[in-house]
Amino acid sequence: MFHKNCPYLLRLPQAFRLQRLVPCILASAVILPAHADSVFVTLEKDNAVVEVDGATGEVRRTVPVGKRPRGILAGRDGLKIFVATSEGNAIAVLDTRTLEPVGRWPVDKDPKTFTLNPLETRLFASNDDDNQLTVVDVESRQVLKRIPIGKEPEGVSISPDGRWVVSTSEADNTATWIDTTSLEPLERTPVDPRPRYSRFTDDGEQLWVSSHDGQSLTIIETATKRPIKTITFKIPDVADRDIGAVGIRIDRDRRYGYVALGRASRVAVIDARTLEVVRYIPVGQRVWNLEFSPDQKRLYTANGLSNDLSIIDLSTFVVTKTVPVGNGPWAIAVLP
Repeated sequence: MFHKNCPYLLRLPQAFRLQRLVPCILASAVILPAHADSVFVTLEKDNAVVEVDGATGEVRRTVPVGKRPRGILAGRDGLKIFVATSEGNAIAVLDTRTLEPVGRWPVDKDPKTFTLNPLETRLFASNDDDNQLTVVDVESRQVLKRIPIGKEPEGVSISPDGRWVVSTSEADNTATWIDTTSLEPLERTPVDPRPRYSRFTDDGEQLWVSSHDGQSLTIIETATKRPIKTITFKIPDVADRDIGAVGIRIDRDRRYGYVALGRASRVAVIDARTLEVVRYIPVGQRVWNLEFSPDQKRLYTANGLSNDLSIIDLSTFVVTKTVPVGNGPWAIAVLP
């Protein structure tokens, strides 16, 4: 994009064009505003999605999306976001430029979390009331299969190579491994009580599973499907019953992992190489889910009881802004 006085330069002879075009482009770079992250947060109690400027903390807009929105994902092309409307029994699709609805996928009762395969041709959604994982063909919006998972399935994740989908079962205390080719559950890994979320490392070598009632995180080796370590969270002056491990994020370099700890109102920082807790970051009340900025220099947390978003500077592990966003923030998606 050029400065308003630049387009005429394109009509100049080539010999003169370059020497005058470079200063013009530089001028344009100065005049154009910097582009900030767009942070989209589901508001479970407002039946809405709010968009926040990740750099300034400014709330840009809030739009209705459907009954009890919870899980949210951004599409690879940056043009769409997908939202699980739990009481609408569907995944709503929104245009990120307008936040207008552009599609809807039925996924049976009470979808909480979901994931897409790397090609975005299939969607996998957990159905808490139906004790199943629903597989949907993205193009036709037809249900391909309903896979029994166990009681109260919740956390759904897919391996980076698209080989495995994992769903946790809160009541059965397992992580179920589903082959994405056959759509058959092939193995179940026992974990601590009430597992909430699962997350693969970007290299695909490990799966991390948080356990709300176990106040813990189980690290599982992908190749063997066996736990290699369980980390138990302990915070001085915080009762164990308030430390409910939920949302998980791990940086691209597998240097640090971050786990939201619910009513403890902390985010645990884990050295992803030694698998030890290195610190706890105080955030808003009942932190549930979290997400990186695209450059992974910031971490955003959805705080469901204080009704705000915490913005953490990951160079200092300090909250730099707290942004009121609406009632019941639950999950986050971020686009550049």
